[in-house]
Amino acid sequence: MPVPYRPLIAALALGLSWSSQAAVLNVDVGSQLPRIDLVKPGTHHYLRFLRTPSSGASQPVDIWTREIRFEEQGGKRRMRIVQRWDGVLPKPSVRTFDSWFEAGTFRPLTHQRIAEMDGKRVVEGFVFAPDKVTGMQDLAENTHKDLSVASSEPTYNFETDIEFMQALPMAEGLDARVNFYHPGGSAAPQRYSFRVTGSAAIAGPAGPVDCWVVKTDYNRPGSESTFWFAKGSQLMVRQESALPDGRVMVKTLID
Repeated sequence: MPVPYRPLIAALALGLSWSSQAAVLNVDVGSQLPRIDLVKPGTHHYLRFLRTPSSGASQPVDIWTREIRFEEQGGKRRMRIVQRWDGVLPKPSVRTFDSWFEAGTFRPLTHQRIAEMDGKRVVEGFVFAPDKVTGMQDLAENTHKDLSVASSEPTYNFETDIEFMQALPMAEGLDARVNFYHPGGSAAPQRYSFRVTGSAAIAGPAGPVDCWVVKTDYNRPGSESTFWFAKGSQLMVRQESALPDGRVMVKTLID
């Protein structure tokens, strides 16, 4: 499939790497992302629930709040993404994430997580560098102070992938290859493929939304997740991921 003309020109201008044969876009950390202006200050809420296809039953998991801010840090303009998860399954819980980035490129700087359940509190903090991700040394109670994960190339923060994908030049046939790392996770930083497989209109908070359909297997062949991103804003409207037990994890935009 030929590479769409306008995204190709934009990618070349911004130093991104296209393969015309497969419409592959290799996105490198530090590149000026083609549609970064779509990542705007604001707050959105998602409902996460488990659906059982065989019975049609749905079980709520949590309400997921994602807020994008632009603030000054150390005399520089930075992007900040703050998340909160108010959970009901398996038990009432609260998790908060606080992530800082270089504005314009989405290059991650730091990432903090706090989880609270049954009166217990777990604190985690990470620092992203060009060749590794390490534990945040000056964060009190950090359970990952000794972490050091090498990376052959700079990596993006996997826990902010939804906002990151908003900045990609979505178009029919796009296959974006992105190096992601889930801070503190067992999987090493690696490239993942996110493919725009078509378009579809789905229900949104205020009515039908015309969306790009994006798929990935997270480098696990046989397992697939599907995203729907609104055309125009490229805001994620829905995500569905098949689980090993046959259920489906659904994330759907509330507002």
